Amino acid sequence: MDTPAVAGIHVALKPARHLLSGLCFYGRRFGRNGIVLLTVALLHTLGCATLPDTGEIKKIPPTQAVEFENARGPVSAATSAAILDQLEGGQGESDILQKHLAYEQTVNITSPLVTGNKLTLLQNGPATYETMFTDIRNARHHINLETYIFDADETGHQFADLLLQRQAAGVQVNIIYDSVGALLTPPAFFDRLRNGGIRVLEFNPVNPLAGNKKSWQLNNRDHRRQLVIDGRIAFTGGLNISDTYSSAPSSKRSAKKPNPEQDKTTGWRDTHIRMEGPVVAEFQKLFMDTWKRQKGEPLAAANYFPTLTSPGNDIVRAIGSTPSDADSQIYLTLMSAISHAEKSVHLTIAYFAPDPQLRKALIDAARRGVDVTLVLPSYSDSWAVFHLGRFYYSELLRGGVRIYERRGAVMHAKTACIDGVWSTIGSTNLDWRSFLHNDEINAVILGRGFAMQMETMFAQDLKESNAIDLEQWQQRSLLLRVKEMLARIGAYWL
Repeated sequence: MDTPAVAGIHVALKPARHLLSGLCFYGRRFGRNGIVLLTVALLHTLGCATLPDTGEIKKIPPTQAVEFENARGPVSAATSAAILDQLEGGQGESDILQKHLAYEQTVNITSPLVTGNKLTLLQNGPATYETMFTDIRNARHHINLETYIFDADETGHQFADLLLQRQAAGVQVNIIYDSVGALLTPPAFFDRLRNGGIRVLEFNPVNPLAGNKKSWQLNNRDHRRQLVIDGRIAFTGGLNISDTYSSAPSSKRSAKKPNPEQDKTTGWRDTHIRMEGPVVAEFQKLFMDTWKRQKGEPLAAANYFPTLTSPGNDIVRAIGSTPSDADSQIYLTLMSAISHAEKSVHLTIAYFAPDPQLRKALIDAARRGVDVTLVLPSYSDSWAVFHLGRFYYSELLRGGVRIYERRGAVMHAKTACIDGVWSTIGSTNLDWRSFLHNDEINAVILGRGFAMQMETMFAQDLKESNAIDLEQWQQRSLLLRVKEMLARIGAYWL
């Protein structure tokens, strides 16, 4: 699971993944089939971070001239203007795209808008894993993998075997995995990788004696998912490495509501993206930065930053966030895009625990006539986050936001498409944890072509979803209301 939470000492754990939290203590799946894990929740007394104030974000004037980078670095003002002219493409309404480009550049000062990329939208585990395996087999120099969960199941062993094969063939493989995300993965699994020559780094070990004692931050988790191959191909999105994602949703099961803890054939609905082009260097930098911050052993020599070409025309920004950042760039760019939306805000989110500013931005957009539509889970592997999200349904529905719940699958995607020109795919959920406590990574794409693919995907999810009606929702049972109130108590930590 991604981001659930439980505080206490003795926690009986289920197949779902759970958050272990007390003040700033986060955990992931703690046991299966009745296993009881003994743990101490109140170990950390870190100060509580806060979200940046975005109240004035809509009043910020946009950058006058949009600047781009390509495979050779920053481009001239004339070339930037030519790129904008090409983006217009005679389709009209180019001002919307240019406005989002301008605000994207204004609010984001940490990474460039990179043009010349080729993108492939990937849906669900089978298609994503197959594409990854093909690229891994074709790797010639290095493979950098960063993941939250790396299970020692069939899928995990498929990845491990293939990575070991490439390492044996002279391709340097480097892996970062999260200590909590892989808490139930046997140490022997990673020892096998290390013994095969792969460099393996455990992010913020749960055991304070195993990491940097002075900077031990148990609540900071590496929730990123990215794969960089030869410095030329990059993947990011919502998928971990686990059998959980090995089957895709089936429309034949969409009429029923399977229990993900009992029905092991239930498909998980998720989204990933494959990228080629100069933006890959930006994702590579984020991997290298994490390795350095975690004080991993020096990486073996490899051509991590090769000379890149421009195989396509897509504009992409790579955004990484960490709790140590002054402000979450992912949060700021999302809030800016929503606040400046003119036509549509379409969100597909696995774990929805919106803060007050985000709720206000969604309602404000709906009230000025923007089509604000959310596709959320109808059931989840996270009891707490699921019911916390539902706590806010009435407020959002009264404000004009449309809410749908995806049936027939465990919704795990983290995507957005705004005004048919601004899109994002990554690891970030709409919850406090993603914006304050985790290392996260997202690709933001500016352009109509890719947004059309995103809208087609969104429309298909809508067909597999049930609309939430305000009048009917207000008649829900007392038990559901109690669950929502209980989940609300721990909102900050979820």
